[in-house]
Amino acid sequence: MKVEQSLREQLQSLVAGEGLQLLDVEVAGSGPKVVLRLVIDGPAGVNLDHCALISRQVSALLDVEDPVEHRYTLEVSSPGLERKLYSEGDYHRFAGQDVKVKMRPEYREVRSATGQLLGLEAGVVRLVDQSGEIIELPFDHVFETRLQVDWKALTSKRKYRP
Repeated sequence: MKVEQSLREQLQSLVAGEGLQLLDVEVAGSGPKVVLRLVIDGPAGVNLDHCALISRQVSALLDVEDPVEHRYTLEVSSPGLERKLYSEGDYHRFAGQDVKVKMRPEYREVRSATGQLLGLEAGVVRLVDQSGEIIELPFDHVFETRLQVDWKALTSKRKYRP
């Protein structure tokens, strides 16, 4: 099931009214187990209060619009640490960070690539892998790009102190 463009625009306007950005609207599941998921972000990220505020406002809007025929669950969340890159602007915003790029099945040269994102120029995603080799991938064949978090480095910095 797809979210109609007019509803998507209303949701985008509502989220923007709070100084946040609507990154994605997804409908998952079917029948009585439908989940309507909104992913939001802000200049300084989002927290639980942001998600709760948007959830209340979207719930009120959806009570009027009634876009889903069955019962559904509304989820409002941040993009998370290993977030997807949703727009071309994200490829510039997150340049310098480690990413994993998954390619569409019809792209036969590589299935995925991991490395430090250099950016997106002239329809080409550029990254440098661990060996220092620059990898260039056609943006129109990218299925998904996600930030990669070095969990080992993060957890080694945290020491338990009773």
